Amino acid sequence: MAWSTRQLADLAGTTVKTVRHYHRMGLLKLPDRAPNGYKQYQTTHFVRLLQIKRLTELGLSLAQIRAMGSADEEPDEAIRVLDAELAGTIERLQRIRAELAVILEYRVPLDTPVPFGPVAEGLSERDRALLTVFSGVLKDDALDDLRQLMTEVTDGKAEDEFYHLPADADDATIEAVARHLAESIRRSQARFPWMADPGSAATHSPGFTEAAIGSAFAELFNAAQLKALARAQALIEETEPPGRREP
Repeated sequence: MAWSTRQLADLAGTTVKTVRHYHRMGLLKLPDRAPNGYKQYQTTHFVRLLQIKRLTELGLSLAQIRAMGSADEEPDEAIRVLDAELAGTIERLQRIRAELAVILEYRVPLDTPVPFGPVAEGLSERDRALLTVFSGVLKDDALDDLRQLMTEVTDGKAEDEFYHLPADADDATIEAVARHLAESIRRSQARFPWMADPGSAATHSPGFTEAAIGSAFAELFNAAQLKALARAQALIEETEPPGRREP
């Protein structure tokens, strides 16, 4: 028994356009033609078309199906590749679901990095932007340390002074803020040494990480705040033992 292109497509639950596309790709052999010029598809074409449909439903691309050759060959490598791709997709979807769960539980803005969802309440847009940069360049352990610091109850004096420092602050005010800030930074670095050298906790190259963090601070904080940060760092270096200073 022979079928026309339309009949074959209908039997396989596909379209004439798809059948013709498979011909162009070399996935489906062209049938013989009747004396009147019409294609005459046989059972072998029907079987092959159903095989292609089955393989695409499993997730194989048409290029992979073509590379496999005939359907009676063992497609081990293609299956292994597909399985690895599916495993990656499942992992990605599970991660997204976990992130959505955090967003729903803590009702945080979508742009808040997931590690900081539990402490996101009350964060400013600038805070979230800075945390986003950290999330993109620092290892998970470092992010956990930052989240821990954010959850702890402190007087917050140094941080408050710094965040509310106006751009036109005078030198005396900047110096006072820097000294309080230096003490706070020292305590944090004593607990989490990587904070003295962010590049050591980098997911990328240390230089890239430090440049990214530096650029973020430069864009997100005003001139007086940047002066206070620089002065605080200088104060920290002044009190470090000689052996611990950078060469």
